[in-house]
Amino acid sequence: MIVADAADRLDAVRETLTVYFDALYESSASMMSGIFHSRGVYATADESPPLYRDRDTYLKVLEARVSPASRNEPRADFIDHIEFAGEHTAWARVRCSIGDRDFLDLLTLVHDQGRWQIIAKVFHIAKKGH
Repeated sequence: MIVADAADRLDAVRETLTVYFDALYESSASMMSGIFHSRGVYATADESPPLYRDRDTYLKVLEARVSPASRNEPRADFIDHIEFAGEHTAWARVRCSIGDRDFLDLLTLVHDQGRWQIIAKVFHIAKKGH
């Protein structure tokens, strides 16, 4: 097996994160399903009780959401940091805004089935500007 060099891995993770942001902006479950692992976890402790969803539940919620694109919201998504823990595991700290809320997402990615996929999304919710 040929292992991609660090620059190739970084580019591939960035591509996955670009699709992630696009899926959120479009509220596209089909786009998200391509990069969110089938055993992925979606969670936040900012809800009461803390919120946990499996991938399929998350995709249904995403699909039902009115998309930021349909409201002509300006895009506000940023990659703050990407770090690798070997050739098959990475994590990213990213931010985006949807409606009146800002999100800080801590994403864990794994290289599985020949592509980078998000296996865990743990996020913090804040009112815009906080």
